[in-house]
Amino acid sequence: MDTAFALTAFVTLFVVVDPIGLAPVFVALTGGMEARARQLVALRAVAIAAILLTLFGLLGDRLLGGVGITLPAFRIAGGVLLFLTALDMLFERRTQRREGQHPAHADDPSVFPLATPLIAGPGALATMILLTGQAGGWGGVLLVHLAMAAVLVVVFALFQAAAPIERVLGRIGTMVVTRLLGMLLAALATQFILDGLQGAGLLGA
Repeated sequence: MDTAFALTAFVTLFVVVDPIGLAPVFVALTGGMEARARQLVALRAVAIAAILLTLFGLLGDRLLGGVGITLPAFRIAGGVLLFLTALDMLFERRTQRREGQHPAHADDPSVFPLATPLIAGPGALATMILLTGQAGGWGGVLLVHLAMAAVLVVVFALFQAAAPIERVLGRIGTMVVTRLLGMLLAALATQFILDGLQGAGLLGA
């Protein structure tokens, strides 16, 4: 494997993971958190996503096949869970919990929905399977995982820009962005479900 393959792997994963698009979502999901807590959320989310992507890169279809789960089923499940998060954002339940309007435990989005399905979503996991399948040896597999790590470094770096973005937006701006992103996440969740149904042969091409 050569540099061209590594560059292809990086660009493919960058487009699928979409670090630039994730940054405002991170702002919306961690609004009101202290800087230290937000940094820990970002670190946990990226670390967990790295573990999931590595597992799928190394084990691929065997990981899902071993427990009888197909990739289309995984897409549908991810879509349903992401839709629930979108409802939280649209109806301001996250904001209410943070501001103490409801007695609830700390809202930590690092595992869900940040690590999965937003960073290590069905598309990214499937991409890892496909890229390592094309790697042609352990050297290529290593290049794929290095490209994945580079994309996650970009994700973490953009997450660190959350505080200045939130300061610029202000409380009202953050609420508007949260609702807008809730709509977009609902649409993305629906797309996950449709892709899963199509992959299972339940919808036409």
